[in-house]
Amino acid sequence: MALPGLAIKKHTFHWGSRTYIMGVINVTPDSFSDGGKFSSPEGAKRQAASLVAAGADIVDIGGESTRPFSEPVTLEEELRRVIPAIREIRKISDCPISVDTVKAEVAEAALYEGADIINDISALRFDPRMADVASAFEAPVVLMHMKGSPGNMQVDPYYENVVGEVKGFLEKRMAWANSKGIPKEKMLIDPGIGFGKSFQDNLVLINRLEEFTELGVPVMVGVSRKAFLGAIAGINEAGERDVATLGAIAASAMRGADLVRVHNVALTRQVLRVVDAICRESL
Repeated sequence: MALPGLAIKKHTFHWGSRTYIMGVINVTPDSFSDGGKFSSPEGAKRQAASLVAAGADIVDIGGESTRPFSEPVTLEEELRRVIPAIREIRKISDCPISVDTVKAEVAEAALYEGADIINDISALRFDPRMADVASAFEAPVVLMHMKGSPGNMQVDPYYENVVGEVKGFLEKRMAWANSKGIPKEKMLIDPGIGFGKSFQDNLVLINRLEEFTELGVPVMVGVSRKAFLGAIAGINEAGERDVATLGAIAASAMRGADLVRVHNVALTRQVLRVVDAICRESL
């Protein structure tokens, strides 16, 4: 199914032509992989420049850790972390910026300062104003599946049919977002690997990712450095899971992922050039 392109400023995403890359910048002290490394506005700006130079198509700014069992931060603290970082990045780059938040006020302030996309792990559920903000700014939204909240999502998650349930949830959230004035052409979906999923659930979702493409919008996958990869590869340290991540990225791209969210953009770009050459250019 051919998808319509997405234009953001001077950038156009031609979905289906290749697998695009979202580079992660956590401006938090406690993220599971790189907490504290880029928490200053200057640090975020340097990392954004590095990610863009390495091949990132989007940079994703998050000011609240969503690792398993994490606690939410206040609105004021999240704004203090996110907004100065976006201002600094906008001084050096016009690369599309997504803001990873569930708070409408953070999204609104971020879009006002030059961000472009709302990446909402709650699929617009946690804040009743989020859909209105997206509609008012005509901003693309990433709708992600998550069972529960970051604080409890990994407490014995269970599904009768993980693919069917996650897909059904996303389909309903797409319809709801559309009813709030967000066109389908502005939506992306994310099955939420690691967000209220068991080890086996994660594997099944990646293996059957192609079924999510049937919803007719781009599919984003975020597997970077996650615990299930460490369990497979026998690597406890999150920062050492890049090679394991590349295996999951390659599998995701081969099964239809349009966008992958990663920490190590340079290595991801190399892998995707090969995967896309085999799976797309050879058609």
